[in-house]
Amino acid sequence: MTGEIIVRPARPQDFPAMKAILRDTFESTWRPQITEASIRNYLDTDIGGRFVERAGADMLVAEIDCEIAGLIHCVGDFVDALHVSSGFQRRGVGRRLMERAERDMAAQGLRQARLETDTFNEESQSFYKALGYVETGRYPDEEWQSGLTTILFEKTLGNTE
Repeated sequence: MTGEIIVRPARPQDFPAMKAILRDTFESTWRPQITEASIRNYLDTDIGGRFVERAGADMLVAEIDCEIAGLIHCVGDFVDALHVSSGFQRRGVGRRLMERAERDMAAQGLRQARLETDTFNEESQSFYKALGYVETGRYPDEEWQSGLTTILFEKTLGNTE
């Protein structure tokens, strides 16, 4: 067991582990913050599972000792999803995924990276600020319909050469 974090494109055989990570982060991060109706909708319609089925082939995963520890999905300059299994948090997984995503964006000629988090998620806000992201906006979070407020963060991407 090396504990080395390997970031690579997701494969179909990773999808069950990726779905489990989304369920884990839903339970630990989102469920305590959203309404019962939003919880039911997420569970009944399998939002996380459908997301992996739809976009999983475009995601990157972080693997440690042959176990999927986290995932990231980007659309253009927007980090659409970053999730790290609770068992692997605070081990550099999120940082490695973000570094790879930013490198890939810069290689595509993109000049900035953007992402969102919610005001209740102070841990993610601190994480993104430590990576050099700056808050550029706040607006109602319409995804969960739970009265949450979303924060937009942006970062100028430097020359990666």
